[in-house]
Amino acid sequence: QVQLVESGGGLVQAGDSLRLSCAASGRTFSNWAMAWFRQAPGKERQFVAAVSWTGGYTDYSDFVKGRFTISRDNAKKTVSLQIDSLKPEDTAVYYCAADPDLYYSGGYPKKAEYAYEYWGQGTQVTVSS
Repeated sequence: QVQLVESGGGLVQAGDSLRLSCAASGRTFSNWAMAWFRQAPGKERQFVAAVSWTGGYTDYSDFVKGRFTISRDNAKKTVSLQIDSLKPEDTAVYYCAADPDLYYSGGYPKKAEYAYEYWGQGTQVTVSS
């Protein structure tokens, strides 16, 4: 059974940094493409960042480039999202997601929600101005 558990969220001030983590269960974590999405109040969930199963390829939404860094540790079965220079508009619930099929189908991690089969319950990030 696959479980994804996010942690690291909280209430911070604009300009602060946070490191979100996602701990995964499952024997083949090292084969999964992983991603972070976020959902702000009253808005649809949106893609934030993705990383390939080796960690060698990453992709980001334009609005986070330069401030967010996604990384993974396959030995620890974790994926992290470092967020620097937080802005009030970064306030959202942040979700990690896993795509176990990309390893077999090939290609690059997707930005679309439908590509990700497993989801965590999310961690709240609130940024005050």
